Amino acid sequence: MEGFIIYWVVVVLLFLIGIIQLIIKSARNQPLKPALRLIIASVIMLVIGAGACAVILSNLTISH
Repeated sequence: MEGFIIYWVVVVLLFLIGIIQLIIKSARNQPLKPALRLIIASVIMLVIGAGACAVILSNLTISH
């Protein structure tokens, strides 16, 4: 259970750090690519995590 909590804390931290970097770097006219990468990574992690939680909570069996 602690793994889920750590995962979501990491997602939130990546997103917040990305937003802060985006604001600071845009104010200083620096490249925004690292900040955008953090934001994109956190959104991808959010989608994967939410999908995994939906599967776990709905007791779906994924089989081919």
